Amino acid sequence: MKVAYFSPMPPEPSGIADYSALLVPALRERVEVDVVQRGKKRPPRGTDLCLYHVGNNPEAHGWIVDVLRRRPGVVVLHDFVLHHLVAGLTVGRGNGHGYLDAMEREHGVVGRLLAHGVLDKRIPPLWENRPQDFPLAGEVLGHASGLVVHSRYVRGRAREAGYTGRIWVVAHPAWPVPRIAPERVGGAPVFGVFGNVNQSKRVPQLLEAFARVREEHPDATLLLVGATAPNFDLDRRLQRLGLDGAGVIRHDRVDEGRLWALMAACDAVVSLRSPTMGETSGVAIRALSLGKPLVVSANGWFAELPPDVALKVPVDDREADTLTAALELLASRPDVRAAMGERATVLAQRDHDLGRIAELYAAACEEAAGGGPVDDAVAREVSSAAALAGIEPGSTEAAELARRMAEVGLG
Repeated sequence: MKVAYFSPMPPEPSGIADYSALLVPALRERVEVDVVQRGKKRPPRGTDLCLYHVGNNPEAHGWIVDVLRRRPGVVVLHDFVLHHLVAGLTVGRGNGHGYLDAMEREHGVVGRLLAHGVLDKRIPPLWENRPQDFPLAGEVLGHASGLVVHSRYVRGRAREAGYTGRIWVVAHPAWPVPRIAPERVGGAPVFGVFGNVNQSKRVPQLLEAFARVREEHPDATLLLVGATAPNFDLDRRLQRLGLDGAGVIRHDRVDEGRLWALMAACDAVVSLRSPTMGETSGVAIRALSLGKPLVVSANGWFAELPPDVALKVPVDDREADTLTAALELLASRPDVRAAMGERATVLAQRDHDLGRIAELYAAACEEAAGGGPVDDAVAREVSSAAALAGIEPGSTEAAELARRMAEVGLG
């Protein structure tokens, strides 16, 4: 089987490019993979299956959707909310009518009227302030012969949107931890936040909680790594809370090597997100691999993390209070940090192992390309092998075998 692989790739500054750089070599050990050069308008000759990685960035994924429209295939849906992508493919290309049609197709007359308001500059762009209310995933779902998603949350959203095709839930793979020394960072404990600094990362609530924690733990350090959003006045917020020049260390976007070094220096990693676009956090996956406790928002994929590796903070009126309690627990209890870190490492090695993820991808590709006959043939082979191995129906081994088969959609 030959798979045409459509994705941004390094050196593009994209988390999905980093994801594909990790996955492709492992996948090539199992199927023939042809990574399609950016901008190509069709898959190579002899392709059995097209695998399209789609995220919410029109610059990185617009050309991929263009090919998907011509030849349907399996879509790896990295974000469920694709409003910014659709806006870039329509308004961004001077096709306002396309944006109006997309909004009406998925959200009726009200959607079209709102889109008119955006185009006439009477209301702010919906992709900036309300994308979660208007996901605009319909066209991508309509061209997908199958979906690979990273969470049960996105699978549920796709079903709610009316998608009836095959969906494979495949966890985000974990990067191998490089041999790199932790960078020296401030006092202790160190709480690390990685990624864009903005409202949706709940930075205002985090700063408020951290200021409270520093009253009891004056050596605590908050490490903020990533670009600050243009309209987010971080300096003013730090000054108001008395954190300017005290306890907060700021770095802009860093390269991969330094990212690992800074994360390794942390006692815990904070990865908050609301509203969620249905994304999975590469930062959180790296933190698990490093054995770092997590503090996350209790929504989307983050809510699916086991409670013994992640403290989950509901997004409600008491968010800052709950966040304060979570940080205080980790600051004052090294034993809790150690126990959570050990479980994080186990989870990364078990559920996010690269080889296992590549096997699930290969199985999904084979099933999508071959359909029912492939399912039947694989099931027969597994059944015969189980019988030869002496596995009895109803045994513990049979139950485990059934669970593994269900993971790849074989019953």
